[in-house]
Amino acid sequence: MASDEVKVIGAWASPFVMRPRIALNLKSVPYEFLQETFGAKSELLLKSNPVHKKIPVLIHADKPVCESNIIVEYVDETWSASGPSMLPSTPYDRAIARFWAAYIDEKWFPSLKSILKAEGEEEKKAVLAQVEEGNALLEKAFNDCSKGKAFFNGEHIGYLDIAFGCFLAWLRGTALAGGHKLIDEVKTPSLSKWADRFCNDPAVKPVMPETATLAEFAKKIFAKPPA
Repeated sequence: MASDEVKVIGAWASPFVMRPRIALNLKSVPYEFLQETFGAKSELLLKSNPVHKKIPVLIHADKPVCESNIIVEYVDETWSASGPSMLPSTPYDRAIARFWAAYIDEKWFPSLKSILKAEGEEEKKAVLAQVEEGNALLEKAFNDCSKGKAFFNGEHIGYLDIAFGCFLAWLRGTALAGGHKLIDEVKTPSLSKWADRFCNDPAVKPVMPETATLAEFAKKIFAKPPA
């Protein structure tokens, strides 16, 4: 008989794993967190996500749901009676939220990762410029989507807040490791205030990695192999 228990297969440092965890917290859904070992893939993960073989995976009623943003939408629809919707109410606003979430994953995050891999000052400057250009676009997107309210989704944390907010610990860790503050009060004032609100939300705070710990972890996984 299928169980209604909820489980999340993931790893503490993964921003993508933070997405379903925040969504479940927002909906007040209890779940078991199954921690994967870095560099290894458990049998349960391979069985639950045989196509991509990646975290996160949500298991609900013994059925797996894969891909972080898809999981967030699944959580929003499955527990629709619990708390505000995480997606905007109109088709147009939902399309815009999904557009920016795709931009973050496909364009913005690869640039952020490149900072940690960049060699030499010129390469670092070029990569930083890409991230700052993306931040400027997201600053405008926030002002357009929020309509003067606290979050991308308005009064409450929503789909796009989660899609971008899950990377805030990595932004801060990258800033600590490289000495570059990537979201600040001068260049991105709206995002700066939003980031503080997001990180201090009760649904987010328990799953947000500690900056210094994450910075040390990042150094290890992005360390260059000895020549």
